[in-house]
Amino acid sequence: MSIYYRTVTCADVEIAYREAGPLGAPVLLLLHGFPTSSHMFRNLIPLLSDRFHLVAPDYPGFGYSSTPSPGAFTYTFDHLADVMEAFVDAMGLKRYGLYLQDFGGPVGFRLACRRPEHVSSLVIQNANAYTDGITDSLRDVVLRHHTEPTEESAAQIRSLFELPQTRRRFLDGEPDTALVSPDSWQHAQWGMDRPGNKLIQFTLQADYGSNIVRYPEWHAYFRAYQPPAVVVWGRRDPVYALRGALAYGQDLKLVETHLLDAGHFALETHAAEIATLIREFYAPIMPTTITPPRARDRPTIARPVLPPF
Repeated sequence: MSIYYRTVTCADVEIAYREAGPLGAPVLLLLHGFPTSSHMFRNLIPLLSDRFHLVAPDYPGFGYSSTPSPGAFTYTFDHLADVMEAFVDAMGLKRYGLYLQDFGGPVGFRLACRRPEHVSSLVIQNANAYTDGITDSLRDVVLRHHTEPTEESAAQIRSLFELPQTRRRFLDGEPDTALVSPDSWQHAQWGMDRPGNKLIQFTLQADYGSNIVRYPEWHAYFRAYQPPAVVVWGRRDPVYALRGALAYGQDLKLVETHLLDAGHFALETHAAEIATLIREFYAPIMPTTITPPRARDRPTIARPVLPPF
C-alpha cells in the first residue's frame, strides 16, 4: 500500500501529513509526541495500511508543517487541539480511532472531549493522563517551571532541545539500543535545530502544566463514553511512569493493557508487536470487507461516514 505525503491548510497554518490505506477502511488518526513528528509512525503505517485508513499529521512547529513564530501563533496545547480539530474537518474525518503518544495524549484527549461522538476508540502508547504517571523528572523540571518559573528551570528545559537529550529520549529504557535507528533522534533534532524552533518548543513545554489540570475532565470523558482502548506501553519509559499505564483501568471498562520491554518510543523497536496488538484488538469489530483504494488523488466527493468500531 502506498504512503502519500500531503499538506492541507487549516486554521491559517499548513499541516503536513502522511496518509495510507483504503478510503473505506476504519480510520486511525495518529498523533505524535515530542520531539518527533509523524516520522515516528514510519514503521507502523505499512504494517496497518491493508486494514486501516491511516492519517498522521505534524503539529505546527513540528515535522514539515508550518513553523510560525510564537509571536504569530499561540503555542499552547489548547491551540494545538484547535488546529487538529480544524485538520480533521479539512480531511472530512467523521469517525476515527485515536493513536496517542506523548504530546498526542493531551492533544488527542482534548479532541475527544470536544467531539466524543466522533472518536470510536483509543490506542494509548506512553501517553499520560494520570498523576500516577508523572515521574520525578517531569515534576521537578517541566511542571515546576509552569508554576514557579526560574532561570534554573528555564535552562533545564532548554537542555531538552539539544542532541544529547534528544538521543537519550529515544534510547533510555531500551534493552538493546542497537535496535533504535539513529534516524529517529537525528530527524527530531533536525526539526528543533531550525531557526526559531527551540523557542517554539520552549513555549510548548512551558504550557505543559496546563494538561495536568485537565486530567479530571479526561477521566470524566472516559467514564461517560467508555471508548474501547488498548494501552501499549514501554515499561522502561523514563518520561512517564508505568503506573500511568495501569491507571487507565480505573475509568475504562473495555481496556487491554500490554507492557512492552521498551522505552518511551516503543515503536522504534516494537512496531511489529504493536501492530499485531492493534490488529487483534480491532479484529472483532472490523468490517469484513473494505472498499478498495480509488485513485491516487483525493476524491472531490465527500468521504463515506465510517461504521463505528
